[in-house]
Amino acid sequence: MRNRIRERFRGDMELSELPHHALLGVISIPGAAGASPWALIVRRLAYAFILLFAVAFIVYVDRDGYSEDLTFIDAFYYSAVSLSTTGYGDITPVTQSARLINIVIITPLRVAFLILLVGTTLSVLTEDSRKALQIQRWRKRVRNHTIVVGYGTKGRSAVSALLADGVPPNQIVVIDPDRSALARAENQGLVTVHGTATKADVLKIAGVGRARSVVVAPNMDDTAVLVTLSVRELAPSAMIVASVRESENQHLLEQSGADSVVISSETAGRLLGLATVTPSVVEMMEDLLSPGEGFSVAERPVAEDEVGANPRHLADIVLGLVRSGELYRIDSPEAESVEPGDRLLYVRRVTGEDVRTP
Repeated sequence: MRNRIRERFRGDMELSELPHHALLGVISIPGAAGASPWALIVRRLAYAFILLFAVAFIVYVDRDGYSEDLTFIDAFYYSAVSLSTTGYGDITPVTQSARLINIVIITPLRVAFLILLVGTTLSVLTEDSRKALQIQRWRKRVRNHTIVVGYGTKGRSAVSALLADGVPPNQIVVIDPDRSALARAENQGLVTVHGTATKADVLKIAGVGRARSVVVAPNMDDTAVLVTLSVRELAPSAMIVASVRESENQHLLEQSGADSVVISSETAGRLLGLATVTPSVVEMMEDLLSPGEGFSVAERPVAEDEVGANPRHLADIVLGLVRSGELYRIDSPEAESVEPGDRLLYVRRVTGEDVRTP
């Protein structure tokens, strides 16, 4: 049954088998924004005209040393044919000083002029090769990154939380079929992959096999189930956090391999209900869930001097503890005392200088 469902979404072209230069329109790697080819050409042409005028001025100043009685137009003409190595021979230096100036000044400028024009052409033509090499290096080195499937409202919020928690932008990969959404992700310095994550080859070129975690946040619940199935098959050890709109689909995601499932419609509904009765509670919940200034729920390892203590009596406001991968609330019997290796969930004051808690 799973194979039949997956075949509906599988494409004929395996992107993971394509050469790196064929992925230029699929993968975008963050980096310093370079000038467009047209801007590069215009800037180089401006440099070339500066050289032309400079040589024309030099020739005009020494106009008595040439075979013709030169005007400035004649000097500019000689500059153009000389620097471009055309050399018609109708104007030639005849005095010793004019020939010396041609050897010492104009010849090096001629070489610089040619390098300038050839360099412009090579820069434009090799831009795609540079990007292809960048993609090749990224695919070879990327590991322990986070993949976000879908860059809608949920995906953007997830990325904001990751960035606020200290995750480097180049360690976040966004997969989305909408190029306008990917453009917004690129503006944040994120690596982007154009395509649908229901296809295994798209997940492969995003490096899902070496990813630390995957956030599944598409707009459709059936898409979330299929993506989770594919991710779990390709990355058995990755942490998968998925979102669904309806609670009746939660068990499908859990059966598909999701480690954690967030029900967006029920969560929003609870907040709406609370807002009608106790708006201040909703404001505090938003503060805890929103990255940036205010309070947030964080996780940290237990300090040596905290082992054996009751977590209710610690300096931090502890909400629960994680022991051997299991979460225990502060009111559970297992949370009566702190044991070595435990991790505490607590309320942390967030400032602009905070970094991710280890």
